[in-house]
Amino acid sequence: MDRRLGFLLLVAAGLLVLGLAPPTLAEDQLDQVLDQDDGLDVEDELDLGLVDEEEEGGDAPEEEAAKAAPPAPKVSGRSLEGGRACGKDLSGCVLTPPPDPCCDLQVTYKAPEPMGEHYIAESFDRGTLDGWVVSSAKKDDTDEEIAKYDGKWAVEEMRESKLPGDQGLVLKSRAKHHAISAQLLRPFTFDTKPLVVQYEVNFQAGIDCGGAYVKLLTQTSDLDLDQFQDRTAYTIMFGPDKCGEDYKLHLIFRHKNPKTGQYEEKHAKKPEADLRTYFTDKKTHLYTLVLNPDNSFEVLVDQTVVNSGSLLTDVTPPVNPPAEIEDPDDSKPEDWDERPKIQDPSATKPEDWDEDAPAQVADQDAVKPDGWLDDEPEYIGDPEAVKPDDWDEDMDGEWEAPQVQNPACEAAPGCGTWKRPLVDNPSYKGKWKPSMIDNPNYQGVWKPRKISNPAFFEDLQPFRMSAFSALGLELWSMTSDIFFDNFFITDDRNAADRWATDGWGLKKAAEGAAEPGLAAQMLTAAEERPWLWVVYVLTVALPLVLVLVFCCTGKKKSPATAAAEYKKTDEAQPDVKEEEEEEKEAAKEEEEEENSPGEGDEDENAAEEKEEQDAAAEEADEKLEDDVLRRSPRNRKSRKD
Repeated sequence: MDRRLGFLLLVAAGLLVLGLAPPTLAEDQLDQVLDQDDGLDVEDELDLGLVDEEEEGGDAPEEEAAKAAPPAPKVSGRSLEGGRACGKDLSGCVLTPPPDPCCDLQVTYKAPEPMGEHYIAESFDRGTLDGWVVSSAKKDDTDEEIAKYDGKWAVEEMRESKLPGDQGLVLKSRAKHHAISAQLLRPFTFDTKPLVVQYEVNFQAGIDCGGAYVKLLTQTSDLDLDQFQDRTAYTIMFGPDKCGEDYKLHLIFRHKNPKTGQYEEKHAKKPEADLRTYFTDKKTHLYTLVLNPDNSFEVLVDQTVVNSGSLLTDVTPPVNPPAEIEDPDDSKPEDWDERPKIQDPSATKPEDWDEDAPAQVADQDAVKPDGWLDDEPEYIGDPEAVKPDDWDEDMDGEWEAPQVQNPACEAAPGCGTWKRPLVDNPSYKGKWKPSMIDNPNYQGVWKPRKISNPAFFEDLQPFRMSAFSALGLELWSMTSDIFFDNFFITDDRNAADRWATDGWGLKKAAEGAAEPGLAAQMLTAAEERPWLWVVYVLTVALPLVLVLVFCCTGKKKSPATAAAEYKKTDEAQPDVKEEEEEEKEAAKEEEEEENSPGEGDEDENAAEEKEEQDAAAEEADEKLEDDVLRRSPRNRKSRKD
């Protein structure tokens, strides 16, 4: 019992320490980012060499002291000695100044550098909106007060930035129209290479109603970024959008009808994944769209696929219209009979069918209860009621006291005129209707005839959309401070992955390092939702108490108790049982040896062998029985007496 209790206490202590400890995942993520040579510059502020010079009494310059200092351990060429010198886990270090003396791991943000083929790569780390055009347009058919695109944009760090120096584009106004755009390095033409669109979003203040999607503006001769608005032609619209409890991740493209030249919006199917967390957790999320020349598409959030399909089969309305349509000029003939069943014209109402019989009748077997007060009304005027002084009989009529239950009826089974209760009428049949039969003239449900669709076409390459030459954000939001960063458009998925690692990967590691421990998260959640305390008690405290009670209340037989139980009965003790088994095995072996065939005539010796076997078996049984009785505890007690 002591061992069990000690083990359980040890497990409970371990779980408590694990819950209070900060997550170690942050350190792993940080180390992965440190391995990226171009994404992070780490400086060790602890000058070990300077300490050695002070102990020797010298005043060497800092450069000489640095040369004399022993080299610190390196991770991808970056020193981590300062953080490890105090013997402290780096996952507890806060990546914002001022640093902990034992966690002097200072992170200096460095903007990601694009590698490979790309059409735009914008990190906003220059601190300006150079290259971006804020729209001065007005919405058509809208009230003058809200028609202007006068929402403010700014380039700044996140409000609770874990990476000082990392800046992004921030939507600053609420309940206003915003529009901003930038030209690509060159237009993107849909040909034989895929399209990859990637950017980051952080809803710093959450989101009530608004979007954070981007538009890829179609290359046209009259494209004017200064007049960018909702009606500006676009090729693709992609990104998150939310209003109320409707969480969306748009993928919309405009397809050109090869016959009419008109454009029609095609909406990709809705993702099956739950998108709520991306809008509410106030973390930076990476949104990626991949369109392939084989018409397949993928939508990823944080490098995880949340939606995929084909531009040919997984969009609404479909790209290609049906080959046949219903003839709009066709009409149903007047004599067309769509009734599958009709009333039997030969049916007649039975002569004994009484349609006037009531559904219920008085119960003739009912008897008035004894003590029923026929002369007493069920309700009487309240004897304590008094006519109001301002009651005017000419205006209000004759005053009557309000009705109350008759107190004389409280002890009686009832008052007033007694009536028999109603019961179902067994003769009731209701209104007679003829029975239904199959309609011999039934022709089925009428449908217009099919004709060839005059607007039919077949486009097997919807991927080949209109070229686009600019990236824009045209948004309305009821929430401000939406943070955008690291826009990247390319035809090389590997280049997009490298850009994501250098930008979003660094943010993810920094956010993970700053996350509180499990215990702090549980306390924070309980403060927001007090009912969680009940869950904590039921899932943690109650099972622990039950386990302790179960383990600590078990009974174990002592040697003295076991010996006493053996003495109360003639049950053989363990050593006697073992000897009995050995003797049985020996007798069996002897019997087998005696039954084995000899060299003489088997027929003549069969009777003799059988007699010998029977005698030997009988002798062995008697010997075994005597031995068991001799060793029995009760027999020993008799011999002692």
